[in-house]
Amino acid sequence: MTQTKPHFGKPSETGASLIEVLVSILILSFGMLSLGAMLSFAVQAPKMSAHRATATNLASGYIERIRANKDEFLKNNNNYLNAINYDGSTTKYTLSKNNCTYPNCTTATLALADYDEYKVAIRDELPAGGIFVEQDSADATKTSGNLWILWLEPNTFATLDTGNSDNCPVSVKNMNPKPNCLYVRFKL
Repeated sequence: MTQTKPHFGKPSETGASLIEVLVSILILSFGMLSLGAMLSFAVQAPKMSAHRATATNLASGYIERIRANKDEFLKNNNNYLNAINYDGSTTKYTLSKNNCTYPNCTTATLALADYDEYKVAIRDELPAGGIFVEQDSADATKTSGNLWILWLEPNTFATLDTGNSDNCPVSVKNMNPKPNCLYVRFKL
C-alpha cells in the first residue's frame, strides 16, 4: 500500500487489501461452481428427453398390439397383463421360445409373443427398462387399461429425483434408485 498526502490530518491509503481480493475470488468461485452445475444438467437434459420420447413410442406400439388382439385383452387372465416385477437391473432379456406361427398362433400365444418382444425391446432401448400393464379395475367392460414404461436415468449429480414427480406404480415408488415412469391410460 502506498500512502498519499494526508487529508484533514489522517493519512489515506489507496489500493485494495488482500482480504477484499480473497472475498471477491470466493464470490466468483461460487458463481463458477453454480454455472458448472447448470451446464452439467443442460448436457443431461436432451438425453432424458430422448428416453421419454422412446418410452412414448414403445408404449404406443404396445397399445396398438393390444388393440389388434382385443379378444385376448378382454379375458380375465390374459398374457398382456403382467405382475410388476421391475427390479431396475440392466440384465438383457432374451426372447422365449414361443410357438406363434401360422396356423398355430392363438390369441393367447400372440399376446405372449407381443409381451416378450416388447419386454426385450424396452430393455434394449431404455436403461434398465421395464413394462407393467393392468386392466382398469373400475371398468366393468374391461376395455380400458393402464400401462407404465419404467427406466433409470444415468446416475449423475445433476439428476433430478423424478420418482416422486412421475406417475409410477405404488410398488416401485419406494425403490432406490427411483425409476422414471411413463404412464398411459388407454381404451380399446
